Amino acid sequence: MVAEMKLGLCNPPEPIYLHVKSGELNGESYLWYNYDINNDQTIPVHQTGLTGYISELKLKTTEFKGKDNVKLHIVVRADEVYVVRTGIETNFAKTFLLAASCVQDFSKPLIIAAIAGKENVVFCNLYDAATKTRIRSEWNKDADWTAIIDSVQTRLQTSQNSHIVSGEPILF
Repeated sequence: MVAEMKLGLCNPPEPIYLHVKSGELNGESYLWYNYDINNDQTIPVHQTGLTGYISELKLKTTEFKGKDNVKLHIVVRADEVYVVRTGIETNFAKTFLLAASCVQDFSKPLIIAAIAGKENVVFCNLYDAATKTRIRSEWNKDADWTAIIDSVQTRLQTSQNSHIVSGEPILF
C-alpha cells in the first residue's frame, strides 16, 4: 500500500533536528528545541514526547569550542523524519540507550519522552506507543555504551529486514 502523496505547499524532505536541553525562553520551560542556524535562534519544542519508528542510531563527531564532541543521533520516522540529537555522555543518551537495549522489536512505534531532572539534567523514558507502557531498564553507569549501540543497531536492521522479507511494508 502506497501512501497518498499530498500536493501543494510543503517543507523539503529534510529531517527535523530536535536537540535535547533543559531550558527556558520567555518564561516557558522546554526540554528539546529546534535550532535555526540562519538566524542563530533557539526554537523551543513544548511537547515532551515523540512517537514514531526508531530506524537508526548514528554517532556524529562535531567540533565545539575547539574540542571534538560526539553526538548520538536517534533517527525517528513519524509524520516527518526526526533526528533527536544529544551528547553521547548525557543522561538523556544513556537512559535512552539502556531502555532501547530492552526493546526486542523495533517494527512497532515507540514514544521517546524527555523528562526533566534536577537543574539542567534531562532523562529519557521510552514507551511502547500502543500500550503506553514504559520500557524499564536498570541504571548502569558502567555499561558498555558501544556494545549497546551495536546491539540496538543490529535489532533495528533485523526489524527492518523482517518486514521486507515478509512483504509487509512499514508505513510512515
